[in-house]
Amino acid sequence: MTSRQSETPDHAGRVRIDLHAHSTASDGTCTPEELVRAARATGLDVLAITDHDTTGGWERAAAARPPGLTLVRGAELSCRWYGTEPSIPLHLLGYLFDPESPELVAELTRVRAAREVRGERIVELLRADGIDVDWAEIRDAAGGGTVGRPHIAQALIRAGLVATTAEAFAPHWLGERYRLPKDDIDVFRAVRLIRQAGGVPVMAHPRATRRGRIVPDSLIVELAAAGLAGLEAEHEDHSPAERDAVRALAAELGLLVTGSSDFHGAHKSVRLGAYTTEVEAYERILAASSGVGVLADPG
Repeated sequence: MTSRQSETPDHAGRVRIDLHAHSTASDGTCTPEELVRAARATGLDVLAITDHDTTGGWERAAAARPPGLTLVRGAELSCRWYGTEPSIPLHLLGYLFDPESPELVAELTRVRAAREVRGERIVELLRADGIDVDWAEIRDAAGGGTVGRPHIAQALIRAGLVATTAEAFAPHWLGERYRLPKDDIDVFRAVRLIRQAGGVPVMAHPRATRRGRIVPDSLIVELAAAGLAGLEAEHEDHSPAERDAVRALAAELGLLVTGSSDFHGAHKSVRLGAYTTEVEAYERILAASSGVGVLADPG
């Protein structure tokens, strides 16, 4: 199968496509190998591996890809819009880009290094308040993946201070008191770099008000003119009304619409394939890409 062919549908005649999932290459709890096997066992036909600011899981996921599963290689970029004060963080999903594109590699390397510094500073704040967590242990537990707040949350769970990741992200923990800003990529620059690398940029969960501040529609209009290809509508952090609003805006701007689980393993309760993408949107992503192809069975 080439990257431009449609997938084989399941027994119900549907192609099940999940375009947003994380492994231990960033803040998921499944290794890349476990992630692709779980995706096929769940009945998915297409899975995108989209770890935060890294392509570190690509090779392992590709090597372990089970028959019948098409793998889309991607990443979730930590971005920021500086057109308001304070600036607003947001995420871009980049699909099928060249992982050796120099400018994009440099930005992702910078952002990952900044995450390390931020994580260590958060641990220092916790320790200054007498909370016994260890930075070296947290880095070791991350297994070489991009370190994020979920890794610190796991340390708090291991210490018996909280019971769940959700509790660790409460305001009196990592949600506010011990939260520090990240060093992100300007969102317009991120769109340009993904496109320059032959990839396809889609904004992740653009209307997830439960996560905090969201960007205005006017910004999405500007980003669409700059090369943004789509919006993620079906997502656990969108209410039905928010999903409808995303779909309406996408239709107005001619953008494709995706649906995805944003699976993180044990860090979240959402299941792989809980939200999926329509074949038409998936094929638009394939048609717009020129970086790397999908990995699929021959045929």
